Amino acid sequence: MASVEKIRFEKVTKTFPIRGDTKKRGLKEFTAVKDIHFTVKEGEFITLVGPSGCGKSTLLDLLGGLTKPSSGRILIDGKEISGPGLDRGTVFQQYALFPWKTARGNIEFGLEAKGVPKQEWKQLGDYYLDLVGLKNFADRYPHELSGGMKQRVAIARSLAFNPDVLLLDEPFAALDAQTRETLQTELLRIWEKTGKTIIFITHGIDEAVYLGQRVVILTANPGSVKKIVDIPLTNRLEAADIHANPEFVKARHEVWNLLHEQEFVGANI
Repeated sequence: MASVEKIRFEKVTKTFPIRGDTKKRGLKEFTAVKDIHFTVKEGEFITLVGPSGCGKSTLLDLLGGLTKPSSGRILIDGKEISGPGLDRGTVFQQYALFPWKTARGNIEFGLEAKGVPKQEWKQLGDYYLDLVGLKNFADRYPHELSGGMKQRVAIARSLAFNPDVLLLDEPFAALDAQTRETLQTELLRIWEKTGKTIIFITHGIDEAVYLGQRVVILTANPGSVKKIVDIPLTNRLEAADIHANPEFVKARHEVWNLLHEQEFVGANI
């Protein structure tokens, strides 16, 4: 059975006006991403990795409908994105929780946004709290939660209004290594259970390879797709030490080389 295409980037370019040289008045144009062209299948987990300044967050803003392409277009289910929508949920590096709401209250905000009847909130809130392992922390406020717990609430809130696509912008970058590994595993478990289409931005090569079915590698200045690497890992959640898996090691080496080729070329000029 053929896989269904969920997202399509068609020659997407995004430019911004910036101030030019101080000696020359006026503005000049900065190209953040250029001719981005690839597709994402329904239910696929895609990771994007690249050097600073490659336009990863710009791409996520475009996909979220927060900004529009300067040229090209992005389609979801064959329809061009024209702005934000409840078919997409976003999780940021900074948790962006409402400090005056409990964990349950933050999750219920997503339900309210979707127009879910209030009498269903508790049952659904319980479901998503349990999904992210926080059923015993429903009445805690954000300042009473650890960083990892806050990020779990943020993920649950984004899932609560049942978006088709989940966008994650370096959500684990600020966490310690052990918490980050735990949440990576939890995210994979949630993905397997919900079947959501996920696009995950990261600076970490290991994280990109561990989570992604495919890794999209971007170049910098401007950001463009250098290569898309297939990751042939199966049973990630069952493996005792996935990082020692020969397929993981091989894929990590390929992604590392692709990311660092540009540096080596520059050093030899």
